[in-house]
Amino acid sequence: MTVGIDAHVHLWDRALDPQDWIDPQTMGPIARDFGSSDLEAMLASTGLERAVVVQSSNSLTESIRLAQLDPAVVAGVVGWVDLTAEVGPQLERIRDNATVPVVGVRHLVHIDPDPEWMLRADVDLGLAALDREGLCFDLVVREWQLPQAALVSGRHERLRFVLDHLGGPPGLAEDTTGWAAGLRELARRPNVAAKVSGLVSGLAPGSWRAEDLADRVSIALEAFGPDRLLYGSDWPLAELGGGAAVWKSAVDSLLTDLSEAERRRVLGGSAAEVYDLF
Repeated sequence: MTVGIDAHVHLWDRALDPQDWIDPQTMGPIARDFGSSDLEAMLASTGLERAVVVQSSNSLTESIRLAQLDPAVVAGVVGWVDLTAEVGPQLERIRDNATVPVVGVRHLVHIDPDPEWMLRADVDLGLAALDREGLCFDLVVREWQLPQAALVSGRHERLRFVLDHLGGPPGLAEDTTGWAAGLRELARRPNVAAKVSGLVSGLAPGSWRAEDLADRVSIALEAFGPDRLLYGSDWPLAELGGGAAVWKSAVDSLLTDLSEAERRRVLGGSAAEVYDLF
């Protein structure tokens, strides 16, 4: 039986890892700490069982703490290491006393000061190290960075890449032509999967309906197929768009044309395979 897995959540303790990007005026629902008990309640509200926790700051100490979360609800951690430095010793520090497995690494590429960070030679060496470690690399990029992601994933054909938030498609009223072309090109790399996540985190509650996102999800299904798509809530940011349960319900409605087996892939099977959670 496939376990329901939310492939993209965040947990933070702001006293230990400040989240300076959270504006308490405009992001009031997430301007607090979120821990394992909060995650357990959220999963119950969406009918899923476990989650992959993803780093929210480029911090090794944060990743060490995330790897020591409750394994009853956390299936794995996508942490952060400095890919421009020696990767092995950093992973050893995260894995020391870990209670959940490190299943991947992510860097906040979309806000890195270097617009071509992914193309750097030292990053290339770091990605090769992740390949040797059997880990994934999560891609958090903007639409204009999708061609870079395609180039890098083509260079590292054995390394598994996971595109977060479908690469950040444009707003509801904006042209999706460029994004769709970039997504399709990236999807041609068989070592790349993508998360149906983060599509409503920037939208106000009640300002969107599931059908508003149907074209974006349809393009992703066409490009990747259900075998390479992973459901993610992007919680707690999902609270900014109406809540994780609302987002999960929207995704369920957008997957109604799939078979039951295909829906199980998106809602857990793909994540288990990509992140090796068996």
